[in-house]
Amino acid sequence: MILNLDKTFYPYPNKKAIAFETFTFSGGEPHLKIIDDLSTLREVTITQRATSFNDIGILLIAVNALRNMKIEKINLLLPYFPAARQDRLMAKGEALSVKVYAELINNLNLNSVTIFDPHSEVTSALLSNCIVIENYRFIKKVMNTLDKNTFLISPDSGALKKIYKVASHLQNYEVIECSKSRNVKTGKLSGFKVYTDDLQGKDCLIVDDICDGGGTFLGLAKELKSKNAGKLYLAVSHGIFSKGLEELSKEFEMIFTTNSFKDIESASQVKQLNISEII
Repeated sequence: MILNLDKTFYPYPNKKAIAFETFTFSGGEPHLKIIDDLSTLREVTITQRATSFNDIGILLIAVNALRNMKIEKINLLLPYFPAARQDRLMAKGEALSVKVYAELINNLNLNSVTIFDPHSEVTSALLSNCIVIENYRFIKKVMNTLDKNTFLISPDSGALKKIYKVASHLQNYEVIECSKSRNVKTGKLSGFKVYTDDLQGKDCLIVDDICDGGGTFLGLAKELKSKNAGKLYLAVSHGIFSKGLEELSKEFEMIFTTNSFKDIESASQVKQLNISEII
């Protein structure tokens, strides 16, 4: 059975969901109570979308509730792993946040922890019993809707290793490498570069794991167009879109993402795939 802690998120639609209720005490503490009788069960899978630290708190409480009901094996599907971008120390006084989240989850002694397209290999290295769903399954579905001569665009050096894996799985797609500069103190982006002289009017698909504010992709879109790019497309595994989609929609013919982080309202230039189609 499945315990979907986000009641709007059903990554295993064909499996029976466990009934539960949540509420918050007057002091602000979240609480959870499982309603179904689980006395005959030995194994449960929890699913959760982590968009806040409170979501992790509910996860911790849910695991404890299942342990109290004598569930022996607990699996977790956490498609977007929080703080995965904070995987190295960039400035004095910072926390290695991804390690904090990983340690919280490791302390639960789960049977397995499944994550989708983590920002780097640091996340999977820190997590015990980790199963990684690679992004190529997602990108394959995207590429099936585009012209077969479309270039795969790597937005920066951090994405290179993953995009070449994608190209290897898909076969016959050329990768164009790009780069950017970022001030680690201010976060300001500058110096976008595309390492080819002429894109020959061919369509381009930028592939990355996360779109937050979108500054990387807006800056890169302008540089790609200056190198004679055709239609521009964007595929990001985790769509946060903290600054909305209006500016991105001006630059890209279509934006592809999944519901790993949140559900996106219907939009003509956004196609959101359900995680259930990928796992």
